[in-house]
Amino acid sequence: MISNKGIPIKFLLLVLVCVFVSGDDAEVRCIAREREALLSFKNGLIGDDGFLSSWRSDECCEWYGVECSNTTRHVIALQLNACHYYGGLQGKVGSSLLELHHLNNLDLSCNDFGGYSIPEFIGSMKQLQHLFLKDSHFSGIIPPQIGNLTNLRSLDLSSNPLTTENLDRLSNLSLLSSLDLSEIDLSETNWLQHISSLHSLNELHLKSCGLKGTLPSQIGNLTNLRSLDLSSNPLKTENLDWLSNLSLLSSLDLSEIDLSHTNWLQHISSLHSLNELHLKNCSLKDNKPSSNSSSTSLLSILDLSFNNLTSSSLDWLSNLNTSLVEINLSGNAFGGLIPNALIESLVLIEHLDLSNNMLQGQIPKSLSNLSRLRVLVLYENELRGHFEELFGNISAKGILESLQILDLADNKLNGSVPDLRAFSALTEVYFGGNNFTGSIPQSIGQLSELQVLDLSNNSFKGVVSESHFIKLDKLKILDLSFNSVILNVAPDWSPPFQLKHIFLAECNVGPSFPKWIQTQRNLLDLDLSRGGIRDEAPTWLWTISPSLYSLFLSDNLITGSVPNLSSTSITNLDLSNNSFSGPIPLFYANARLIKLNGNMFSGSISSICTIPQYLQLLSLYLSNNKLAGEIANCWDKMPNLDTLNLADNNFSGEIPLSLGSNLLELNALQLRGNNLSGELPSTLRLCQKLRLLDVGGNELRGEIPTWIGDLYNMQFLNLHGNKLHRSIPPQICNLTRIRILDLSMNYLSGKIPDCFNNFTTLAQKNTILVNVWFGFHYGFQYNGNLPNKKIQSIYEYSAIQWKGQESEYTHNLRLLKLIDFSSNSLTGNIPKSFSSMLGLISLNLSRNSLTGNIIRDIGEMEMLECLDLSHNQFSGELPTSLAQLQFLAALDLSNNDLFGKIPTSTQLQSFNASAYAENGGLCGPPLASCPEDSLRPSTTNPNEKDHNSPSFMQEVCISLGFGFIFGFWGVVGTFILKKSWRIAYFNFWDAVGDWFYVRIAVFVSKWRRS
Repeated sequence: MISNKGIPIKFLLLVLVCVFVSGDDAEVRCIAREREALLSFKNGLIGDDGFLSSWRSDECCEWYGVECSNTTRHVIALQLNACHYYGGLQGKVGSSLLELHHLNNLDLSCNDFGGYSIPEFIGSMKQLQHLFLKDSHFSGIIPPQIGNLTNLRSLDLSSNPLTTENLDRLSNLSLLSSLDLSEIDLSETNWLQHISSLHSLNELHLKSCGLKGTLPSQIGNLTNLRSLDLSSNPLKTENLDWLSNLSLLSSLDLSEIDLSHTNWLQHISSLHSLNELHLKNCSLKDNKPSSNSSSTSLLSILDLSFNNLTSSSLDWLSNLNTSLVEINLSGNAFGGLIPNALIESLVLIEHLDLSNNMLQGQIPKSLSNLSRLRVLVLYENELRGHFEELFGNISAKGILESLQILDLADNKLNGSVPDLRAFSALTEVYFGGNNFTGSIPQSIGQLSELQVLDLSNNSFKGVVSESHFIKLDKLKILDLSFNSVILNVAPDWSPPFQLKHIFLAECNVGPSFPKWIQTQRNLLDLDLSRGGIRDEAPTWLWTISPSLYSLFLSDNLITGSVPNLSSTSITNLDLSNNSFSGPIPLFYANARLIKLNGNMFSGSISSICTIPQYLQLLSLYLSNNKLAGEIANCWDKMPNLDTLNLADNNFSGEIPLSLGSNLLELNALQLRGNNLSGELPSTLRLCQKLRLLDVGGNELRGEIPTWIGDLYNMQFLNLHGNKLHRSIPPQICNLTRIRILDLSMNYLSGKIPDCFNNFTTLAQKNTILVNVWFGFHYGFQYNGNLPNKKIQSIYEYSAIQWKGQESEYTHNLRLLKLIDFSSNSLTGNIPKSFSSMLGLISLNLSRNSLTGNIIRDIGEMEMLECLDLSHNQFSGELPTSLAQLQFLAALDLSNNDLFGKIPTSTQLQSFNASAYAENGGLCGPPLASCPEDSLRPSTTNPNEKDHNSPSFMQEVCISLGFGFIFGFWGVVGTFILKKSWRIAYFNFWDAVGDWFYVRIAVFVSKWRRS
C-alpha cells in the first residue's frame, strides 16, 4: 500500500519531468487556431513574391517570420520585414491577426500594402510591445487607436505617406522607449507637448516631419535619450544649452537644421557618451573649442559635410581624439594642402571623405600609414601631382592591404596610372575626370576583387584588350568613356564578368558591333555613343537583358530598323545621329527619354498613340528625320512631357489644339522646319512652364497672338520664316526673361513697340544662365554611399540666325542673347528703350523700312557682337557712342541714308567698306576721307622726308601723261563717235584758215606797194 505522504512527492516529480520535457529541447507545435489565423492573413495578400513559400506545413512555428513561445506554443512574434529583400508582401492586412492573442512583436516593414490605411483593429492588440510598419506603403491618417497599445515599447511608422493633426493619444504610451515617425507630416500637430511627456524614451527619430520654428529646448527634458534624430526639418536655433542635459546621448543627428548662430562645438564637446554625430548641411561656421571643454573621447562617427568650415577647423579636428573610425568632411570650404597633422591623428580611421572641397597640392604620403583605411574619398578637389608619387614606392604594407574604395575622381592628377596589384583588396576605383595619360595598365586585370572601375574623362590612349580584364570576374561597373582608347578583343571573346553598367562613350569599339556585349545578361545601362560603329544593329541588342534601363548609341553609323520595344524595360533610349530607318517603333510604357533625331525614320508618328499611356515620358526627340503627315493628336497620353522636338521633318497641317491643352508641363516645343499651316493654337497659352518655343520655317499665318505675353517663363521664342502679318503686339514685352526673340522673315508691319526696357534678362550683362537649363539629365550614382555621380546630359538645341548664317546650337544656345526682326516691313524709329538691353549680343533690324536716326545711346549696349541695320531708311550721322562697342565682330549699316564721318574706334575702322556702302554721305576710314580732313594742316614734320612719296619730276611726268591721255582722246574720241561735230570742227578750222589766208594776202600786197 502506497503511503498518502508519497503521493504529493510523486506528483511533484511528474510536474518537474513535464517542465523539463517542455524545455528548449522539446518539440514546439503551433496551436491550430493560430495556424488558421496566419493562413487567413496570407490569403488576404494578392502576392507574396515567394516570401511565404514555407507557410505550407502543419507546424506554423517553423514558418518563415513566425516565432512561438517554447512554453505555451502561442505565436509571440510575426517578423515579415522585407527591407533586405527584393519584393515582399502585397495586399491588405487582415483582421485575422486579432486571433493571435499572445503576439507581442509585429514587424511588417518594407512591404507594399498599396496605400491602404493602417487597420484600426491594431489598436485592439493590447498585448503588442513592438510594432514596426516602416515603409510599408500605408497612407491616410494615423489611427488614434494606436494610443490603446499601452504596453508598446517600440513604435516605427516611418517612411509612409501618413498624416495626423492630433497626437493626444501618444501620451498614453508611457512605456515607449523607441519612437520613429520620420517622414510623416507633423507640421499641424503639437508634437512637442505629447512627445516630451514620454520620459522613458531612449530613441526618438523625427527626420523630415515638417517641424517648423525654433528647435525646442524642452527636448532636453528627455534625459534618458540615447539616440536623437531631428534632421531635415526647417528648424533653427541660437541655443543648444539643452544638450548638456542629455548626458546619456550616444547618437545625435541635427542635419539640415540651421545652427549658424550657435556655439555648436562647445555644446557637442560636453556630450561625453557621444559615439555618432551627424551635422550635415547645418550652416556651421568655424568654432574654436573653449579652454575648459573636454573631448568627446568615444566619438567614432563624425559627419560635418556641406557646411561653411574652412581649413582652420582642421586644426581642432587634428586634436579631437584618436577614436574616429568614420569621418565625412565633404562639401566644405577646406583649401590648401591636406594637413599631415590631421592624417596622423586618425590612427583608427576606416572611412575618410574629404570630397567636394578646394584642397590643393599633392596627396600627403602620410596616408600610406593608415593601416585600417578601407574607404578614401577625395573626389572633386584640386589635387595635383602624379599618382605614382603617392603610392608607387611604398615599402610598408599599410594602406595597400586594407584599402577597398579609392575615389580620386575630378581632380587635376596627371601622369600615368601605376601598377595597382599591391592594392589587393580594392573593390572600387574612381579615377575619372583627371589628366591621366598613357595607356591603361594591364595590371588592372589582376585586381580580382574589383567591382567598379571608372577611368572616364581622361587622356588615355592605346589598346584595351582581353588581358585588361583577365581576373575581373566580380566587375559590375565599367566606365572608360571619353578616352581615346581602342577596344580590341577577339570576336568570340567571352568576358569573365557579368556587367550591370557599361559606359564606353567615345571609345573606339567599332567598326563592327561588339559581339561580346551579347554575353552580358544583367545589363542595366549600355552606352556606346560615338564609338565608331558602322554596322547594322544586331537583333539580339533589343532583348539582351530583361532589366536593360538605358541604351545610348548616338553618333555612330548604325543602320537597320528598331523593333517593337513595348515589352522591354528600356526607359532611356538615345539612338540619335545614326542611319536607322523604317517607322517609329512602339516604346516601353514607362519610358522617360526617347531620342531618335538625326536618322531616316519615315512615315507618320501615329504609332505613339497605340500605347495606352506614357505617364513617365519626359523628353521626345524625333527631329531631323523623314517623318510626314499630320502631327498626332494623342498628347493627353503624355501629360508629363517636358520636351517635344519634331523639327526638320515633313509634317503638314495645323498644330493640334490638344498639344497645348494636355502638355501643361511642357518646357520646350520645337516644330521648326516643317510645312505646318494655320495659326498658333491658343491652347499654348496654358503651357505656363514653356521656356522655348521654336516654330520657325513653316507656313503659319495670322497675327502674333497677344496671349504670347502670358508665357512669362519664355526665354527662347523663334517665329522666323513664316507668314505672320500685322504689327508686333506690345504684350510681347511681358516676356521679361526672354533671351532670344526671332521674328524675322515674316510680313510684320507697323512700329516696333517701345517697351524693351521690360526685358530684365537682356538688361543684365553677366547672366550666362544661373538657374536655366534645357534638356534631359540622367544621373547615375556608382555607389549610393559615395558623392561621386555620373551625369548624362542631353541638351536642347535650336537653329539660330547668327552673323548672317543659320547655325545649330546645343548647350551654347543658353549663352546667346539675340533680337532679330529682319526682313519684315516695319516702319518708324528704333525705340529708345533698345539702349536699355545692356546684355544683348546680337541685334538685326535689317531689310525693313525703318527711318530716323540711329539711337544716340546705342553705345550703352556694350556687349553687342553683331549689329545689322542695313537696307532701311536711316538718316543722320552715326552716333559717336557707336565707338564704345568694343566686342563688335559683325557690322552692316549699308543701304541707308546716313552721312557724316564714321566715329573713330579700333572696331569700326576694322570692318570692310561694304559695311558702310550705299549711304552716299558717309566718309572717313574705311571709306574715303571727309572733305574737312583735307583742309586741315598737315600734322607731319616738313623737314621729315617721306621715302615712300614720289619726287617732283615724277609727279610732273605722271600729270603730263594723264593730261595727254584725257585731253587728246577726249577730243579725238568725240569726233570719231559724233559725225556732225566732226564736220563742224573741220569747217571751223577751214574758216579760220581762210581768214588767215586773206589777212596775210592783204598784208603782203600792202607791203609790196610801199
